[in-house]
Amino acid sequence: MSIWRIPWQDNSLSILVFLFLLAWLIQKTLKTGRREKYLPGGPPTVPILGNLHIFPTEDPHLKFTEWAQQYGDIYSLKIGSGTVIVISGMEAASELMDRRSATTADRPKLHMVKRVTDNLNMGLCHCSDTWRALRKAAHTILTPAAAENHLPIQRAEAIQVLYDFIQNPDDFFNHIGRYSNSVIMSILFGKRCPHYQTREFTAFLESQQLWNLCMSPTAVPPVDLLPFLDYIPESWAWWKRLALETRQKQRALYFGLLDECEQRMKRGEENGAYMEKVLAEKRELGFDREMIGYLGGVLLEGGTDTTSSFLRYLVMALIVFPDVQRKAQAEIDGVIGRDRMPTLSDIKDLPYIQALIKEVHRFYPVSPIIPRATLADEEYRGFVLPKGTTILVNIYGIYHDPQHFNNPEVLDPGRYLSHEFGVKEGVDASFFRDDIVFGFGRRACPGIYIARDSLNLNTMNLIWAFDFAPFKDAMGNEIRVGFDNHEKKGFFPVLLPFKCSIRPRSQDVVNIVEREFKEATETFVKFEKDLAQADREWVNEVRGRL
Repeated sequence: MSIWRIPWQDNSLSILVFLFLLAWLIQKTLKTGRREKYLPGGPPTVPILGNLHIFPTEDPHLKFTEWAQQYGDIYSLKIGSGTVIVISGMEAASELMDRRSATTADRPKLHMVKRVTDNLNMGLCHCSDTWRALRKAAHTILTPAAAENHLPIQRAEAIQVLYDFIQNPDDFFNHIGRYSNSVIMSILFGKRCPHYQTREFTAFLESQQLWNLCMSPTAVPPVDLLPFLDYIPESWAWWKRLALETRQKQRALYFGLLDECEQRMKRGEENGAYMEKVLAEKRELGFDREMIGYLGGVLLEGGTDTTSSFLRYLVMALIVFPDVQRKAQAEIDGVIGRDRMPTLSDIKDLPYIQALIKEVHRFYPVSPIIPRATLADEEYRGFVLPKGTTILVNIYGIYHDPQHFNNPEVLDPGRYLSHEFGVKEGVDASFFRDDIVFGFGRRACPGIYIARDSLNLNTMNLIWAFDFAPFKDAMGNEIRVGFDNHEKKGFFPVLLPFKCSIRPRSQDVVNIVEREFKEATETFVKFEKDLAQADREWVNEVRGRL
């Protein structure tokens, strides 16, 4: 009868092999987290963790900008065995993200994106045939000509913003959110949100709150770094339950709107919505229903959040920098006067307003960090960026580089009157452009033309119509507001509600807005065929008062 024995009990060679393997394992473990020599420099690392222990969990764009002053406009961070490249300079961003977009247009691994959307979120999924088909459809249909076709509903909704501000200025924060959601929902699905308590807008806010939590690197476990976490049962893994709830709410909204769009088409009640065209051409596009629903949903997300965030930052800028507000009003009054509202054609004659829009983008970009990933090895400045490397483009850091911008912490539209890109005299601006907030290369925002029209219209309208000032409490003390009044977790800070004083600049403004709002009814009704009964009653009540 044979007896099983441990080999090294009588075999010194086995002992040596074991010790060698143990030493190799220890050495390999200790090397984990160490910065490879071919990478750009960066903060000192520690074994195993790399820079994970110092990775910023609040306002990361601020810490990345601080590190850029110490380590340069391109540096690396080690997150365990993974690598993150942070770009805080326009020259590096232009070269790597625009000119080399073929190999830097991927997205980092995001476990929650796959779990929630089956990798059908065009903005966050990996480069694939599906992503290319979604992107092509978005860019083919969201053209400058298409944006011009949707100007009537944009202008009508912008007029309602003014009317809402006059009627209930305390809810301005919600009015802005309603506007941006209603415009893009009308353009995409052919249905508007007449007030901020509609079922669709409420559902959108709920799903976005959950989605933002899913996307926060500090709110959910790092499943991408620790894949074994994916095997934890759902009853213990709260993030899996979060993903399921988010998925259910997103699908209920996206596919509910798609259903209504299809039913209108069957009734012959088309109103020129974007999804009508996608549905009509789905065979040519190679789309199934899942792709169509998520394409509309992703565009709804992007169109709502970016526009509303910018306009809220604009209001805050006018409060915090009253001299800027006065200069903008003076230009509006000189060009447009007080007898009519601005129109989109006026923007070309308003250089200070154009500069103000650029400066708000620079001062606090809506998306201060843009994540990307490499599809292949890239060499730059003698460094190697390996395939699969995460790239974080620090838009905030680019726009707050004191080597390129005078007093970057001051909101000064005048810098864009002195130079097209707002940079200091003598700076080589050949690699600059003023629309990097809309992204780079193959991942650039497909709705840029619609977004620009919305920002131009509303910026002119708000400055023409209102005086913005700090809110005062019962004792007459001003309540301070600041650009740090936002949710600090994650890469995409969300501005929190704040109070301010909003007053019409004259009774003539009130009269003109009420008249224009009444005349906009003809445009609104085209997008109100599927309103809920409560929303229809609200609309009838408001219009009955005009």
